[in-house]
Amino acid sequence: MSADACHAPMVNQVLLAAQVVERAAMRYTPAGLPALDVRLAHASQIEHAGHPRQVSVEIHATALGDTARQLERLAVGESAVFHGFLGKQRSGRGVMFHIRQLDTSPNVPVLT
Repeated sequence: MSADACHAPMVNQVLLAAQVVERAAMRYTPAGLPALDVRLAHASQIEHAGHPRQVSVEIHATALGDTARQLERLAVGESAVFHGFLGKQRSGRGVMFHIRQLDTSPNVPVLT
């Protein structure tokens, strides 16, 4: 790692086109904010090191506030583009995708 990289601002941004494959019931934080946990699935082919690679992943995700309400309107099986960041799960084990925004416009790729 270069000396410049050590002083660069840390970036934690995720942009993921994915399908809702599981959704829990809406819950509320102690502060009264709506919160919704889902499991998202993504599958695509990308170029990596000059070669095509099939990629598929499922990740646990959570949304708060108005974003949770918007996410609740997505049915299991529907796709969107999710914007957010990575953090720990509430249990402290594993990775959680924290959704800050989602785009459900008609041109969102559909996973097959």
